[in-house]
Amino acid sequence: MGRWIEVDDRMQTGYRYELVAKTGGDFDPEFTPDLTPKQMLALGVFGGKYMTDCRDEFPSDWFEGAKLSPDGRDLSLNYFGTDASQPLSVWREKGWIHPDDPRGWFQWYCRYFLGRRLPDEDRRQIGRWRAIRRHVAQIRKNCEPGDPFCRPRQRQALLQWAYDSRKL
Repeated sequence: MGRWIEVDDRMQTGYRYELVAKTGGDFDPEFTPDLTPKQMLALGVFGGKYMTDCRDEFPSDWFEGAKLSPDGRDLSLNYFGTDASQPLSVWREKGWIHPDDPRGWFQWYCRYFLGRRLPDEDRRQIGRWRAIRRHVAQIRKNCEPGDPFCRPRQRQALLQWAYDSRKL
C-alpha cells in the first residue's frame, strides 16, 4: 500500500495512481466479483485483444496462461467463442469511459483489484457492475443449469464483467 504505479502505454501516458488498499481485498461490500482479472484473462475475454500493450502495469503472473492476441481480436479465444463486446467508440459515446481508465470497465477493475481507489468512480463502476446481474436472471430463467450452449453471448458478457457464468 502507498505504492505508486506509472502508466505508459498506447492509450495512456504520464498517468500515475496510488495503491491505497490491499491487492485483491478491501473491496466495497456491494462489489463481490466471482473472478479475478487473472482468472478472466486465462478464461478468455475481449477476443484476447485487451491489455496486450500494458503488461508492465500489472503483475506478470496475470499473463501466465492468459489468452491474448496481440495482432487483433480473435473471438475463438473467448471462453464461449462469441463476441459479447461493443466497440470502444460506443462506450465513449454513451459516456461510460472515465478519463482515468480509457479502456473502460475492465481496466478500472484491474486497477481497483490492485488497490487503487477513486471513490466517485468506484461507486459508478460498481453500480454498472451490479446492473449487469440482470443477465444472470435471464440465463437462469431461459436455460437449463450448466448448459453452456444456451445464451453464449450473454454468458460471455457476464464473464467479461467478472461473473462466473460457467456456473449458471
